[in-house]
Amino acid sequence: MFEIQGSQDLAGKDVHYDEEFIERRGKKLFTCRWLPVHQEIKALVFLCHGYGMECSVFMRATGIRFAQAGFAVFGIDLEGHGKSDGRRCYIENFQALVDDSISFFKSVRELEEYRNKARFLYGESMGGALALHIHRKEPGEWSGAVLQAPMCKISEKLKPPQIVTTILTKISGFIPTWKIVPSANVIDNAFKDPIKREEIRANPLIYQSLPRVKTALEMLHSSEELERHLDEVSNASFSLRCLVTDFVTSKKKNSDLECLL
Repeated sequence: MFEIQGSQDLAGKDVHYDEEFIERRGKKLFTCRWLPVHQEIKALVFLCHGYGMECSVFMRATGIRFAQAGFAVFGIDLEGHGKSDGRRCYIENFQALVDDSISFFKSVRELEEYRNKARFLYGESMGGALALHIHRKEPGEWSGAVLQAPMCKISEKLKPPQIVTTILTKISGFIPTWKIVPSANVIDNAFKDPIKREEIRANPLIYQSLPRVKTALEMLHSSEELERHLDEVSNASFSLRCLVTDFVTSKKKNSDLECLL
């Protein structure tokens, strides 16, 4: 592990904040945590950020709110995201991101002071899909999850034609990192508050360019795999929140998602 540091600028009242770099697959991955200062820890919350996003700044308010309510909160910037190593927002293998998250989350859960605490996943957009994949691999380890606009089912109206997928697959074999995949502006579509949009655009840690070929394919395949295996997580306690509005998921209402209910 590397560079343990703290910055109360990213914390809040009665909350302690820490940062730490861990090593996975030869890469340094950024992790952070928000801990309640004056109350006993009720449970653990593990953050899974969305496509192009990061934990320490974008999910800061979420971490602080949970910590102020008595939860210990832990986040990890996925490879290629935020402060972690890797080509910016390039996902070569989605399951590698799942395994990185599992490894870090497990290292926290196994600490003596946390072993008997309930543990919950919190995922937004692509992070919602990540949380579901984590639960599939560790079905007995989680007390539940909160999924906000999860990337778990793609509307047939938004799914690219098979010919497009075939072409992108062939291109990815030669130029996997190419930023060519056309998409609507993620920030404009996912965030309706103009103030929030400007905060995100001003965050240099957030990826704001076109999706890379391999990245788009990995996210597509990840969501398709979830569609096929959602029955494997149906017995868990999940809370599904808000409309699904990002560029890789359906714009249908929660009740129409048919992915968790």
